[in-house]
Amino acid sequence: MAVNILHVNDKQCRIVIEGEMTIYTAMELNAILLPPLLKYTEMEVDLAGVSEMDTSGLQLMVLAKKEALAQDKVLHIVAHSPAVLDILSLCDLEGFFGDPVVISSQV
Repeated sequence: MAVNILHVNDKQCRIVIEGEMTIYTAMELNAILLPPLLKYTEMEVDLAGVSEMDTSGLQLMVLAKKEALAQDKVLHIVAHSPAVLDILSLCDLEGFFGDPVVISSQV
């Protein structure tokens, strides 16, 4: 798992996550994802590089979204890997984050 936090401007950052978002990485990701909410008013989270996500990874994203809302801040998911789309679909949460989700159908 790799996480890069990119400073966009004084109010906004972009967080790029690559690799697994699973029970094995959730505690480490929690310590990385939540502190930027103290510094920035808007966060974009890029999940295009997520290779695997389980319910622990999904719970972490739900927690980050709820924390952002509680602090009157904005959290957007700006990209979804196939692994992220799978867990969102499995849990019927495609619309929960309020961000556009592109779902491709496989024939």
